[in-house]
Amino acid sequence: MHYDYIIIGGGIVGAATAYSLLKTKPGATLLLIEKGAALSGHQTGNNSGVIHSGLYYKPGSLKALNCTKGRDMMYHFCEFNNIPHEKCGKVVVATSENEIPRLDELERRGTANGLLGMKRLSSGEIKEYEPHTVGVEGLFVPQTGIVNFRLVVEKLAELIVGMGGEIKLSCEFISLGGATDGRAGGSEITIKTNQGDFTGKYLINCAGLHSDVVARKCGVDPEIKIIPFRGEYYKLAPEKEYLVKNLIYPVPDPAFPFLGVHFTRMAKGGVEAGPNAVPAFKREGYSWGEFSLKDTFEFLTYPGYIKMGSKFAGMGLKEIYRSLNKAAFTKALQKLLPEIKPDDLVRGGAGVRAQALDRHGKLLDDFYLKQTANMLHVLNAPSPAATASLSIGEHIASLV
Repeated sequence: MHYDYIIIGGGIVGAATAYSLLKTKPGATLLLIEKGAALSGHQTGNNSGVIHSGLYYKPGSLKALNCTKGRDMMYHFCEFNNIPHEKCGKVVVATSENEIPRLDELERRGTANGLLGMKRLSSGEIKEYEPHTVGVEGLFVPQTGIVNFRLVVEKLAELIVGMGGEIKLSCEFISLGGATDGRAGGSEITIKTNQGDFTGKYLINCAGLHSDVVARKCGVDPEIKIIPFRGEYYKLAPEKEYLVKNLIYPVPDPAFPFLGVHFTRMAKGGVEAGPNAVPAFKREGYSWGEFSLKDTFEFLTYPGYIKMGSKFAGMGLKEIYRSLNKAAFTKALQKLLPEIKPDDLVRGGAGVRAQALDRHGKLLDDFYLKQTANMLHVLNAPSPAATASLSIGEHIASLV
């Protein structure tokens, strides 16, 4: 069958893109392929389920614009479709005086990004929101919320099929085929998959951890390499969940594109603590035991990886040590919640973040899309991509 649009990748960005295209282009034919046996099996299904406010991001960046717009779209989508969610707010805590200037900068960015109702907290006021948390100052952000993003994708899939779209699971992209594959601006693109060949007018790559590989197979130089970072979580033992009312975050280190270990009350129940950020030696490496010689060789021989490694070696070793040592992980959490003990934590899940890295060793902080005549490749969609997904999908539909 011939399609107007073919989308590779069944995470929340791919699903939201398909939904937006069918909404804005009624009657269009669309195929969404996902190599896994279910949608949202990787980044979407393993994240912390936070609807981000837009506090952290540089004003005017794609991250900031899509997060603030996408946040409101996500709340509306969940409410309209009866998806359980909660706008509970979060507290960002400065645990030492030298973090206060960074807290000031967060507040400035939040204001520039249109966040209303933020409240600066004294040490005592922090305890009004999170009674067991300690800090010298804090910032309450009311727009932050929680949801199970898997449920969001399930609803998107239902709507996609209802609008005439087609979804194929366990369908892996192998290569482009034929002379009309789009690399020379041809009118059609044929993709080869393990379920046969499919032809369409326009290809959209939302393959996440494999997005750079898909781009190269399509004859496009992504100019980056996807480096997988694993984030590991602990869960609070049920009898200790009372220690966290909602969400408790540290002041992030601006030199590193991760938010630091934090506490998250989950929409599906329980409280998560984490994640750390350690290198994964496989694109879908959810534990230290999962290893790919091919993936690891690619990473270690990439010039940007070598430069990044030398720059962040100290921090990387600390993260690895914390991954392997429960006491060290607990110590990091105790900065926010001193009552936590190692026995209060049980091993939780892990997620793998697709982090784009350029040849010069720079970790890309913003969303990064690359477009050709009849292809669009989403090559960096880090957090808050889940929050911003409906806005990103709308943006991609407008570009197409």
